Amino acid sequence: MVRPIKKKQIPNLQEAIKETAWKQIAEYGAPALSLRAIARELKITAPAIYNYFPDRDALVTALIIDAYTSFGDWQIEARDSVSTDDFATQLKAIGLAYRNWAHTHPQRYQLIFGTPIPGYELPTGRVFPASARSISALFSVVESFRAAGKLNATSFPQIKDEYKVHYERWKTQVGDIHPLSVFVAMIIWARVHGVVSLEIQGNLPLFGKKGDTLYLSELDSIAQQFIKE
Repeated sequence: MVRPIKKKQIPNLQEAIKETAWKQIAEYGAPALSLRAIARELKITAPAIYNYFPDRDALVTALIIDAYTSFGDWQIEARDSVSTDDFATQLKAIGLAYRNWAHTHPQRYQLIFGTPIPGYELPTGRVFPASARSISALFSVVESFRAAGKLNATSFPQIKDEYKVHYERWKTQVGDIHPLSVFVAMIIWARVHGVVSLEIQGNLPLFGKKGDTLYLSELDSIAQQFIKE
């Protein structure tokens, strides 16, 4: 009976719920996320939230998917802003977008990569398309300079038999990536992710809370290591 009134007050209640959830996470942390607290903040009844998110875990999953989607959008836009034959600049643009997104949205970054929420089990099948797309820009660029004969790498560990099904499914989201490109992209991802995660957590001794110089140096090092002149 009250839903028409609620719609007049909050035109897009689903988005309002998620935005309030992000504010709650920023203030109290993801484990403290509460649908009832969100309802109180929005001045609506708890059942109004349940129409969109039946429980806390459903809301967490929606937030994770949104975070991965935004994360991927930033990197894909950065990749596409650079000439497709300028591999080093594309790689650097993606790396900068990766870091800029993390610093702009630290709560979203931590929800994706940080400490697991007690009692929450990630529905991998639902999240997989967004999570795979979130790193697709990097993998596609590495594959492009491999295909152009510019990848400075020759050997790589074989994908284990038990993961080949996952690999084939993964390719449906990011494209037909050669295993060598997958290996190099994973190494690059691990390196930039390590620096960014230390930054977000404030754990870069000697370089301060933000390691701009360190990160830029790492991006240059990666390009020099893996892209042939």
